[in-house]
Amino acid sequence: MKKYLLAGLLVWLPMAITVWVLHAVLGIVGDLFGWLVSASQTVLPEAARAPLEALRHVPGLGLLVVVLLLLATGVFAANFVGQWWLRQGSRILHRIPIVKSIYSSVKQVSDTLFSSSGNAFREAVLVQYPREGSWTIAFVTGKPGGEAAQHLQGDYLSLYVPTTPNPTSGFFLMVPRADVIALRMSVDEALKYIISMGVVAPPVPPVAARN
Repeated sequence: MKKYLLAGLLVWLPMAITVWVLHAVLGIVGDLFGWLVSASQTVLPEAARAPLEALRHVPGLGLLVVVLLLLATGVFAANFVGQWWLRQGSRILHRIPIVKSIYSSVKQVSDTLFSSSGNAFREAVLVQYPREGSWTIAFVTGKPGGEAAQHLQGDYLSLYVPTTPNPTSGFFLMVPRADVIALRMSVDEALKYIISMGVVAPPVPPVAARN
């Protein structure tokens, strides 16, 4: 009985978590679409409000609208005119107290993580943490910069050490490159390894397996 219950749990648990995550994402998208509909009704004539309100109840329409909005924003931001307007908006936000601190921090992190030319989360490594002799998987996010780099002698790496099973929280470390072991596993494989708490181990590369 215990064996069958465990087998059933292993089948349904990944599916349930996947559905839960998708439901949460779609809920956020639906709330955003509802906000857009409500905001647009304040500027539209009375005759156009009823048909627009009916669109709120069309399944999947909110997700489609948000995807199209993101695509349109991307096209706008990719040309010279769009970039100029975005720079003007960024300058305004940087002049608002409190807002400028939050906006600049989030923008720097997002630019680093999602830039196609960036180095963030491009490599998984092994590092000794939280003490010598205890190893964990970390992700290279670049090299130390600013004042911190001036106090570090030698070749250092900036690392992000995620927590298990929730990799969205973790620790930031600056360690010598010599203390880091590079891994040939992909970032996706490393994330699966971390989220599964070491249960789902990535396959050993053929060269390493012969050694």
